[in-house]
Amino acid sequence: MKAMVIHRFGGADELRADTVATPEPAPDEVLIAVAAAGVNPVDWKIREGMLEAMFPHQFPLIPGWDAAGRVASVGPGVQGFAVGDRVFAYCRKSVVQWGTYAEYVAMPAAAVAAMPPSLSFAEAATIPLAGLTSWQALFDDAGLKSGQSVLVLSGAGGTGSLAIPFAKQAGARVYAMASPANHDYVRAHGADDVLDYHLADPIAEVRAREPDGVDVVYANVGGDLHQRSYGALRRGGVLVSIVDPPDEAAAAAAGVKALFRFVEPDGAELAEIARLIEQGIVRPPAITVMPLADAARAQALNQEGHVRGKIVLEVT
Repeated sequence: MKAMVIHRFGGADELRADTVATPEPAPDEVLIAVAAAGVNPVDWKIREGMLEAMFPHQFPLIPGWDAAGRVASVGPGVQGFAVGDRVFAYCRKSVVQWGTYAEYVAMPAAAVAAMPPSLSFAEAATIPLAGLTSWQALFDDAGLKSGQSVLVLSGAGGTGSLAIPFAKQAGARVYAMASPANHDYVRAHGADDVLDYHLADPIAEVRAREPDGVDVVYANVGGDLHQRSYGALRRGGVLVSIVDPPDEAAAAAAGVKALFRFVEPDGAELAEIARLIEQGIVRPPAITVMPLADAARAQALNQEGHVRGKIVLEVT
């Protein structure tokens, strides 16, 4: 099969087209013929070796953890999926090697879900990693519920575009930060109030609206804004980070809980997200579609950090 492969850690020029063996599904796995693969920050971090301490890596290495496509075959004993089914999945494995920048990827059936029928493959490929990350951070970790308030530190990216409608459908009041050029986009995804993160003190603006502080901060960006966002929380509130490790000292000083979420594959949660999409409650983020051969350029654009929504690679 054709794939984009790295043979060592390094810059974007290490990512090159290659031919590798097509995987065979294990007894509990589904083999997906990949039509589209989402591009995420974790992809270039893997390429540069930044996750080497977290996961075992093997070369040749195919990046990519988002896939949408059709079932090509199923392993013995797999129930619920048939050849030709339109599916999507978050394709992280215990060893980082066989990713989704390829014509085929094999994943445990428990991580796979039927695609929302209304979505194209490119649209569906934006959902698994970003959607599950936001879902697990907001609900599994923060326990967000109706009547609470949440601050999304970056509302226009892939995770923010999905976190906002997730929180809204749960009955929460949603504050989101974005550059002025993205304010209308973020409001269209359901944010109740959008703030400019370029303000001298955006956290003070949050507290002006919520004097006691918000219940949850979804810290989907790092740096200074992340560090200052502990001050946006009420005492007893929860900050869930998907970027930087929690600052325990800052959390203790603010009287809040700080957690870190590294997303887990979960087909059942992905199916729940698909249901919300079909109901029109959640819609995919904005997408930029590029050919698989342009994967290095796609990663470079993603690394710049100013992409609205998601970049998707068209595989087949």
